[in-house]
Formats: sequence, structure tokens, C-alpha cells
Amino acid sequence: MDMMAQPSQPESHERRRFSRVDLDLLGRFMCEDFQEYPCRVENMSPGGIAVATPVQPREGERIIFYVDHIGRLEGNVARAYPGGFAVDLVNSERKREKLAAQLTWFANRGELDLPEDRRHQRLMPKDPRVEIVLDDGRRYTVKIIDLSLSGAAVQCTVRPALNSRVALGAMQGRVVRHLEDGFAIEFAAVQTEDALQRLFG
Repeated sequence: MDMMAQPSQPESHERRRFSRVDLDLLGRFMCEDFQEYPCRVENMSPGGIAVATPVQPREGERIIFYVDHIGRLEGNVARAYPGGFAVDLVNSERKREKLAAQLTWFANRGELDLPEDRRHQRLMPKDPRVEIVLDDGRRYTVKIIDLSLSGAAVQCTVRPALNSRVALGAMQGRVVRHLEDGFAIEFAAVQTEDALQRLFG
């Protein structure tokens, strides 16, 4: 079965099979001239993405996105409109399945109003103490009190500002809430269990 022989019609049906998830994620995109611009993702499905940005690439132009919590995506501009544009994503079957799982996570998180994915298995590192680096370069040793594929809660003497960027070991993320004795971090992308075991195991 040759899925690539007639990409336009199957891809159109494929996009309609997926419901779009409303999002509010920051990212950036690169046009064919290698210029990069910031954007905000408004909604996404495994087959398409719509972003808000004052930049309007031409229809059909190849775009590469780097989206917080999602990662790298690419596709072609389907349409431009005042204040943004929509792209038909070009994904392998594996990438599409991963994106569908990520979007399901976002949809459930929105319904439950949870800052991190409670459905993910909680992990406990062998050594819970790890270095954290704040946005301004300050470094602290913190104790991990909760760890999942999507984030971590740490015990720390300082509480960085909400939404500020932090690095927990080699993991990039942002502060999503303050705790009585620390704060919670949402990773910039949903991780695999293997990746976390390598970093914190």
C-alpha cells in the first residue's frame, strides 16, 4: 500500500479524522529563507497547526516549528489570515501517533486543570538530589519530591517566579506553581521513561 502516491486526498481525510486541540503554547518557526520568528500556537491536531504571528509566509511554503512542550514540527502553509496562518503537518506514522498522544495529554490537562500529567507513572530517582539552574544563572541543589514524564516537584529554599525558565539537571522547563517548600516544574517536552531514568536514575 503506497501511502505517498497521492498525498493530498488521504491527508485531507486524515486531518478531518482528528479533532483539533485548543492550545496556548509559545514557539518559533523558520521559513524557507532561514529567517526565524516567534509565534503562539492556537490549536493543533496530528495533521495541522494554526499559529498567531504578524508574519505571513506564502501559501505552500515549507515551515519548520519549534514548539514548547511539543518539539520540532514541519509542514506546508495551507492558508494565511490576518494575525496568523495554518500549516498542514508532514509527519511519519510514528510521529503522528506521538503527537496524538501529546495532544490527548494537553486536552485532558485542560479539562482537569492540572499543570502536569497525573496519568503518567510517577518515578522516584535513586538519588533525588540534583542541581537546578535558574533563568539568571543562579544554581541550587534541590531534592526531587515528585517526578513524571511531564514535570517534577522539587524541594528548594527559593521559589522562582511563575513561568520563569529553569534547568533541572539536563531538562529544560518552566515553573508552573509554588509549593510550601519548593515549586513545580513543567518540562519543555513530554519525556520518555528511559530518558528520565538515564538522567535521574
